[in-house]
Amino acid sequence: MFDIGWSELLLVAVLAIIFVGPKDLPRVMRTAGRYAGRMRAMAREFQNSFEDLARESELDELRREMASLREQTTMRPLADVGTPMPEVRPNEALPSEAGPAPVIASEPAPASDKHEAGPA
Repeated sequence: MFDIGWSELLLVAVLAIIFVGPKDLPRVMRTAGRYAGRMRAMAREFQNSFEDLARESELDELRREMASLREQTTMRPLADVGTPMPEVRPNEALPSEAGPAPVIASEPAPASDKHEAGPA
């Protein structure tokens, strides 16, 4: 983040000893440490508030999506509820599965000539 090398730190330490003096230096360092801690705490709180805001916006978005899904999946009444269901007997196939309608003959079907002659 900050590019501070050892030479810069040594320069700051020498200047602090010269201007503050060795007697008051521990008190100044303690005060500077407290301020640095407060700034870090404020930065952490600021960052946490942004993360909370992001989580809340994601939750709001998820809530909206769930509500829209609920609206789409609610059961709507069918238009043809009043029409009766076709009666299906146990041995009959449904009309869509049956294919062509069977022919019901009152007389037996005529036999072909090949079968009447018998084996040749």
